[in-house]
Amino acid sequence: MATEKDSMFGLDPTEQKRLFEQLQPAQRKRSQTQTRQRRDLAPVPERFGRINELPEYKQLLVHQVIAEKMDILNPFFTCHDGRAAGRTQISGEEFLNFATYDYLGLNGHPEVNAAAAAAMEAHGTSAGASRLVAGERPPHIRLEKLLAETFSVDAALSFVSGHATNVSTLATLLGPRDAVYHDALAHNSIITGAILSGAKRYSYPHNDCEALDRLLGQTRSEHERVVIASEGLFSMDGSVLKLPELLEIKKKYTCFLMVDEAHSLGVLGATGRGCAEHFGVDHREVDIWMGTLSKTLCGCGGFIAGSAELIQLLKFRAPGFVYSVGMPPPIAAASAKAIEIMLREPERTAKIREKSAFFLKEAKNRGLNTGYAEGYAIIPIIVGNSLVAGILAAAMFRRKINVLPIIYPAVEEGMARLRFFLSAVHDEQDCLSALDALVEELPKALKKVG
Repeated sequence: MATEKDSMFGLDPTEQKRLFEQLQPAQRKRSQTQTRQRRDLAPVPERFGRINELPEYKQLLVHQVIAEKMDILNPFFTCHDGRAAGRTQISGEEFLNFATYDYLGLNGHPEVNAAAAAAMEAHGTSAGASRLVAGERPPHIRLEKLLAETFSVDAALSFVSGHATNVSTLATLLGPRDAVYHDALAHNSIITGAILSGAKRYSYPHNDCEALDRLLGQTRSEHERVVIASEGLFSMDGSVLKLPELLEIKKKYTCFLMVDEAHSLGVLGATGRGCAEHFGVDHREVDIWMGTLSKTLCGCGGFIAGSAELIQLLKFRAPGFVYSVGMPPPIAAASAKAIEIMLREPERTAKIREKSAFFLKEAKNRGLNTGYAEGYAIIPIIVGNSLVAGILAAAMFRRKINVLPIIYPAVEEGMARLRFFLSAVHDEQDCLSALDALVEELPKALKKVG
């Protein structure tokens, strides 16, 4: 009699042996067939196993060679000696700086630094693991409470990456039966999130709510859940979404509305609360508020604010939260303190709008192409050709003005630009100095390209 040790899936040893002998010929035949197939396969070219053979890498080298031939300085990854502010130190020299998101001038603020230092002393520099398993820390709770209060919603959740915030949220909420309708100029994180969610993706012309209405009218019935996604203040163009119109459309077609406040928090609204305050709209009418901590809040990471149900779902299902380490406590504490200062000192928000409007007016007076810019912190100077943008940025750098070129694929082909970020700490003379230098250098750059 077979013992339990001798049995396999309830079969005695005799039955096991019989089945094994039956399978042997078939197994040998499969093995011989696979061997012949392996012999017949052509060898894989070695280039498919080399990073330096990737077409994308070769294209990067082409750009570098062109830049060297045109004597263009590489403006990217420049090492700065100190903190990012309206002025910066590079290799010991002072530059006017228009390449920082520090809209309210809070980076390095004594209270912000002190909050970060206190949190580091109490909790160290790391959350230790994902908050799902490592637990919460008081700075996380404090930050998310302040964010929820700032947006007048139930709750908020912070992520360690702003880009991953959009990607994870859309991937959590949507699937193949759903759809995302996004502005044509929406940030890469929105587009990437839509693609990775598996949902159908539709793009509508920039700020064209009539086109969005028509598109939804033609296609909404083909999908279950739908998210309309837009930036609040567009990061490449400085234009503002049409929030009241989007709210009407989202109600008409039973959609969720997601607004990315990465660049509008601290800039729009009397107290910097963003798009809803700017338009006098109830925050709760928007289903999903997204934002980053790396701009006005001078930290790093992103957040979602909205209903208690939304935040509970993301806490347990969003990959970018569940499978990422928690935000470092000092960063959370710094951003929380920045919120407090923003709300306490609304004059900072007034200053950034005042300086931005001045810069835009003076740029237009000089005949410069500012695209869709409306005078809120981000002012592009569009030059069209990517090579011209690179030469111009290098010329500005030589004049101790730090402003970076934005070229394809970050923007459409033919829409290359220098992108100026304004800060509350810039003064009018800073703006005039930069614009006067730009007007002198642009014709030279155009001539050099021919």
